[in-house]
Amino acid sequence: MKKLSIFLLIIIGATLSSSAQNFRINGYTNYVFDDAVDSYYSNSAYFNGTIKGGFQWGAGVEYMLPTQQQKSYGIELSYLHQDTNAPTDYVSDITGQIRHADFDMKLDFIMLGANGYMKVNPKVEPYFGLAAGVGIFNVDNPVSGTGTNATKFSWALKGGANIYATPKVAIKVQAALLSSVQAVGGSLYFGTGGAGAGASGYSSMLQFILGGGLTFNFE
Repeated sequence: MKKLSIFLLIIIGATLSSSAQNFRINGYTNYVFDDAVDSYYSNSAYFNGTIKGGFQWGAGVEYMLPTQQQKSYGIELSYLHQDTNAPTDYVSDITGQIRHADFDMKLDFIMLGANGYMKVNPKVEPYFGLAAGVGIFNVDNPVSGTGTNATKFSWALKGGANIYATPKVAIKVQAALLSSVQAVGGSLYFGTGGAGAGASGYSSMLQFILGGGLTFNFE
């Protein structure tokens, strides 16, 4: 999935560069903070864990809508990736025995969004954006050696500024919220890996992100 997403962005970027000069390529490097997830279904079916923070990287291809004003708008297709882990306590059977595992997680996001820009001077361009798409979750249990995956609806909000080092290259600083609705599920992810061994219920994921990157402007 990672290679397919990057390949898709490269193809779109190449197509835009050959047909128009009204687009941007955005590179992202971010730090994601810890996010607690939990679900309590019953005394014999619940989990409580933390999706650990860490490094996130990604890229986006953005088509800039034609405008003659100080404000400008872009439509962006982006891809983000994070490798992390999720230490989790859970109960998944009638014995009520609390178990623990440190799950390995790979998080991939493919998002389509809109960004609004307002250039306050030739060097500084604040922006705000929102996006929606899918989060693709791959989870492995190192104890049992089993793994699973799922695709969930995701959304993001972001705000920041492009600080132009040259008319074509800007340093990006931003903060963002990234969420997947009912992304973390006991029966889907957090269990022993045996038949029927999963804590019921779901928890939505909400990650706070600080970071930045580079913007290459081909307008």
